[in-house]
Amino acid sequence: MTLTTFLVPTYVQMLKTLSGWLDKAQAQCSAADAEALLSARLAPDMFPLSTQIRFACVQAWEAVCRLQGEPFPASLDALLNEGRDAGERPGSIVDAKARIAETVALLEGLPTDALDMDASAAIAHALPNGMVLDLTAEQYARDWTLPQFYFHLMTAYAILRAQGVALGKADYVTHMLGHVRPGTLPAT
Repeated sequence: MTLTTFLVPTYVQMLKTLSGWLDKAQAQCSAADAEALLSARLAPDMFPLSTQIRFACVQAWEAVCRLQGEPFPASLDALLNEGRDAGERPGSIVDAKARIAETVALLEGLPTDALDMDASAAIAHALPNGMVLDLTAEQYARDWTLPQFYFHLMTAYAILRAQGVALGKADYVTHMLGHVRPGTLPAT
């Protein structure tokens, strides 16, 4: 398994899942209530749903840049700043779905070995508070970018559930339905 084959399919399938959750929210809520979900939070000191969506996308974009040894493009900084400001300007579900689609397109457009740097290569990951994490590429993928990605993804799921959107475990693992052995699906 390579870093590309480990990370890219994970990001793609889960970002598509996140987009599906937004579709379900739109289907279950009035247009105004669906848009209001973007400002919902789990706790007053947490970022809202709109930020969680953007930051999930940011994690995928950052990983691509870091693992290719490239500087962040201006579009990534813009997305990060949108996320930080989303409490004031949450945007719309159409905006959120567009950000997800842009990120998926970036990932799906990568060469099959795009992130396959030496797993022991050094990555210095500077955090906004001034701390710097010294990691290998493997540690960065396993211990930072995937956990951060899933944190924002699961926080988005939890916000939607807390706001009454009917999501369940099957909505979280829709990508697994293609692996169900014929004849083993429970009758409903």
